[in-house]
Amino acid sequence: MKIHILDDWFDTLRGLPCFEKLAGHDVTVWTDHEPDPTRLAARLQEAEALVLFRERTQIGAALLDQLPQLKLISQRSVYPHVDVDACTKNGVLLCSNMHSDTPSYAAAEHTLALMLASYRQIPQQVASLQAGNWQMGVGRTLRGRKLGLYGYGRIAQAVADYAKAIGIQVQWWSSDEGRARARADGETVAESREAFFATSDIVSLHVRLKPTTKGIITADDLAAMAPRSLLVNTSRAGLIAPGALRAEIAKNRILAAIDVFDTEPMTDASDILATHPNVLPTPHIGYVTEDEFDLQFSDIFDQITAYATGDPIHMINPQVL
Repeated sequence: MKIHILDDWFDTLRGLPCFEKLAGHDVTVWTDHEPDPTRLAARLQEAEALVLFRERTQIGAALLDQLPQLKLISQRSVYPHVDVDACTKNGVLLCSNMHSDTPSYAAAEHTLALMLASYRQIPQQVASLQAGNWQMGVGRTLRGRKLGLYGYGRIAQAVADYAKAIGIQVQWWSSDEGRARARADGETVAESREAFFATSDIVSLHVRLKPTTKGIITADDLAAMAPRSLLVNTSRAGLIAPGALRAEIAKNRILAAIDVFDTEPMTDASDILATHPNVLPTPHIGYVTEDEFDLQFSDIFDQITAYATGDPIHMINPQVL
């Protein structure tokens, strides 16, 4: 098959063990990002299968209508960036392994790293040293703090394990069903939503973005957080009501450590979420490790192999067949 891989910005996949699964196929790897559907379609005219790097490129009707040779889109995890109806209309099968039993340990590790880096002022201390100075301030210890995890899912539970190992107290908030599962597992659930935000030294978001969770974190939730408390978001920017985090940060009251933005790539160096001293921003690298890529793309390439041999797996719109 003629396979095109989008948005492999550092040409990483060729060097991973999983890439051998594509032996015998005609593979083209694109290492830049092309957001314009017409220009992107011109690149992909011969593509029979398209491999996606998570949500880096939006796949909609404007693109799919221009790709008559395309038969398969292979990716992993949720797919809010893919117009499934447009795929079906154009005869394109979407395959996506939802990895129901495997959390992204890379994302969980990055969540803990952001907490540590923010509390210990690591970026600022490094910058001070590199500028020819010595210490620039006094950080804080995580042990004994209270971490509020919003969303009782696999990644949040991995974060909880890491946090407990270094002496952080953990409390939870989630949907009714999620809170019930947390209580059944013997976890501490906050008395109320208001108490969750007010009593957590750190609030970390771990919820999938879908229509029912868009903007689920409100301005009132952020206002309820105590001064100098920390909001961590390695999930999706859309979980927070539009403008709410920027407005709260502008008050110079709470801190934030964020790996996700409303528009990505986020390259506006004047954005308050990139420049404010109370914000520690990273460019959506929570899942970006060689190990995680090899795990994810092994699944993605298995889907291509299965399709090529006439036995597709992890089909999202099987009616195409």
